[in-house]
Amino acid sequence: MSAWAVLAVVILCSTIFRPAGLQKPVTTKPQDESSQASLAYTTAVHKDLVSLPPPKEKIVGAVYQFSDQTGQYKYSANVATYSRAVTQGATSMLIKALEDSGWFIPIEREGLHHLLKEREIIDTTRKNYKSSQGQSLPPLPPLLYAGIILEGGIISYDSNIVTGGFGAKYFGLGGDVEYRKDQVGIYLRAVSVQSGKILKSVSTTKTILSKEVHLGIFRFVSLKRLLEAETGLTTNEPPQMCVLEVIEKAVLRLIIEGIADGIWDLKNPEDIKSLVIQKYLEE
Repeated sequence: MSAWAVLAVVILCSTIFRPAGLQKPVTTKPQDESSQASLAYTTAVHKDLVSLPPPKEKIVGAVYQFSDQTGQYKYSANVATYSRAVTQGATSMLIKALEDSGWFIPIEREGLHHLLKEREIIDTTRKNYKSSQGQSLPPLPPLLYAGIILEGGIISYDSNIVTGGFGAKYFGLGGDVEYRKDQVGIYLRAVSVQSGKILKSVSTTKTILSKEVHLGIFRFVSLKRLLEAETGLTTNEPPQMCVLEVIEKAVLRLIIEGIADGIWDLKNPEDIKSLVIQKYLEE
């Protein structure tokens, strides 16, 4: 086997461990080239989530906190780090997923203190001032209250559940590939406000893949001349996108299993045969 054949085999094998789960690839630009803000990436689950058939009546849901319960820090082989392994913005992700599904009316509870403070300021102002006709201003309407509360959190982040690699060299020419798999998992439950009963509890997990490809050449081109060159590429699935995907999957699962159990109803009962629901039931 020639040196170029070995190099071709390594490059071909490196494509086996291509990260999946994002509809758009994550691209980078040189540091001297500015990048513009763009719309957020969508996950593989988002299309199914927004394609759900409409509900008979939207559910008013509150999310007080959906936090990182793992306590894990970002993995580093050489130095100690105090960066968290997963995003701390899972509450915002869950609220966005509930809104995108079209089945819920999310109400503000994470920033409830700020909301109540602002309403207090408005009430005080209305009491001290009158309208242009000299009449007292009407009070604020009451706050919308929730029928269910969404609870849970990120309950696991397992690092290095699979590690490995391979490589080859032939007369100073070759390369190697290393890869690592992590896994993130969440639990999500819907709780009835009236009774405190847990209506439905679901869990989802996703694998996070990291890959490093390294190619190099080390060869004497003449008696006193040495050629040495190397290149490499590291690809990591963004953990925050993986967390978003498992959250959206949990919301999708919560809705469909809730329909199957009769917890909530479809606007059109015949929509139970829709492609999204049947696809999930087959899965």
